[in-house]
Formats: sequence, C-alpha cells, structure tokens
Amino acid sequence: MSGARDVTEATFNAEVLEADKPVLVDFWAEWCGPCRLVGPVLDQIAAENTDKITIVKVNVDENPSLAAKYRITSIPAMKVFKGGDEVKSIIGAQPKVALEKELADFL
Repeated sequence: MSGARDVTEATFNAEVLEADKPVLVDFWAEWCGPCRLVGPVLDQIAAENTDKITIVKVNVDENPSLAAKYRITSIPAMKVFKGGDEVKSIIGAQPKVALEKELADFL
C-alpha cells in the first residue's frame, strides 16, 4: 500500500502498537498549514519504504484522546513506534531529505 493511511482511536493499537515493523504516526489537523506540507513528503517516504516502515496519520481534532495520551502540543508531530514503544519523536515540518535523515535508523 502506498502513502499514509488514517488510523483512529479504534484502530491505533492494532495498526501501530501491535505492528510487526516500525510505524511512523503523523499527528496532524486539516487547519494546519505545515501539516499539509509534510503530508505528501510522508506519502513519498511511505511509498518508497513499504517493506521497512508503515506511515499512518492521526487527525488530532477527530482523535483527541490519542493526542492527549502522546502529549501532542504542537503539530505536525511525528512519532515512531517499534514493538509498541515510542522510539523517536520529530516535531515540525521538514523537507524530505531531513525527514529521511531523522528516520535513517528505520529506513
């Protein structure tokens, strides 16, 4: 599957915490300009690395309890989960090359 797909409070455990490979969760919102900039970049990274990492999106307005649980105070916020644990956090929109550098351990 190419591109990032949406997860919700109902699907988060199965799709993120119980995943068998690293999962990057993009916490975003419709009204967030930088989020809209980083979305296509994450879709590209997802499409190019489908065997290594899964990239999903959580809309913080529609899933406020997830945003609260993971202490999302500014967006875009990206968190990488591996084996059910949060192993990396990236705050703010960045160009593709910078995000790939941040994610080098997982790509």
